[in-house]
Amino acid sequence: MERVPPTAQPAIPADLSLLVSSARRALAGYALSGFLAALPGALLPAWGHHLSFQFTTVGFYFLALGMGILLSPLAVRPLLARRGTAAVLVLAAALASVTLAVMAFVGPPLAPYWRQAGMLLVGTAMGVLNFGLFQAVAPAYRMNAAATVSIAGVFFGAGCLLAALSVGGAFYAYTVPQILLLVALVPACFAAVYRNTAFPPPSPIDEPTLRRSLTDFANPAAILLALLLFFQFGNEWSIAAWLCVYLIHRLGVSPESALSLLALYFLALLVGRIAAVAVLPRVPHGRVLFSSAAAAMFGCILLLLTNNLFGAIVGVLLAGGGFATIYPLVAERIGHRFDYYQPGLFSGIFSLAMIGATLAPASLGFLADVVGMWVVMALPMAGTVMVVLLIGLIWLEAKIGG
Repeated sequence: MERVPPTAQPAIPADLSLLVSSARRALAGYALSGFLAALPGALLPAWGHHLSFQFTTVGFYFLALGMGILLSPLAVRPLLARRGTAAVLVLAAALASVTLAVMAFVGPPLAPYWRQAGMLLVGTAMGVLNFGLFQAVAPAYRMNAAATVSIAGVFFGAGCLLAALSVGGAFYAYTVPQILLLVALVPACFAAVYRNTAFPPPSPIDEPTLRRSLTDFANPAAILLALLLFFQFGNEWSIAAWLCVYLIHRLGVSPESALSLLALYFLALLVGRIAAVAVLPRVPHGRVLFSSAAAAMFGCILLLLTNNLFGAIVGVLLAGGGFATIYPLVAERIGHRFDYYQPGLFSGIFSLAMIGATLAPASLGFLADVVGMWVVMALPMAGTVMVVLLIGLIWLEAKIGG
């Protein structure tokens, strides 16, 4: 058989090359989303909240973050229509970078109030970023839904791990303003990357009206999925947001050690999700679900009762590993049930999940002032029961609805 010369090889179409390149950069953007989501919990020791019992102030930080996510769609839709996806992503990354940099220069007595305002702007940046990313990954999602959602989750987890490692590594080496300036470089780098990235223009189907979005949310599967992510993200981020402060108060560990355990928690989530993708096709899903829920609850109980560092490490690994498999189960369900794709619908679902991830830590701040720090581990245990029930309802709805 005659060999084809290299010059005669079929060239990759320009449109396909653009699609692949833009999809990779869009999926990598979920690392920035995870970085911004994990940053407040990592910054609490740097801001000195492990030395005080003003937990309500911390609750307002996360409440402001959630409000920013909730309000962000009001500004992003007109910009998307006029300037395109790249402009939306650049705006989100630049807003996060500037906000973190400005926060570095505001000290007492205005620091707590500016941090609340800063969290509002960071939340707005996260909402704008997520909306733009869902637009950018639309072509990749249509080709392979489950793989796209799983890869996005891996990048998100990697961003969370980067936030904990960045603050933990710089805790004793730099001052608080220097740490904020350091972490502000991460979204600045993403802004520079997206400024030079060309994304396929959003098609008309990618810009659903409000009425159409509300109609989509009337779908029982979409409602159950949104509720599931709301509670699951609430469980994960209740621990992620308060783990450092909890361990310092409970065990008296150093802030650096607490940040190391926070990084271990995110590492357990990340490795567990990657492993679950390989395990799920070979193991019955019901067995995986209940084993994961049992591990997560046992981890929370161990963190609630332990009085030593070894127990804390085991509890963190069990909680992180237990929570890790829920997301791959959801990703697979999305791929099977939502073979169409509407960025407005999925951006709304994910934003609702992120609001759950901020409301749960905010509630813990208000409750901890009243009943004590033990509630930090009690709430995720209750939330895990809700997640198991919701996954059971999703499976039941799938069988009834065909």
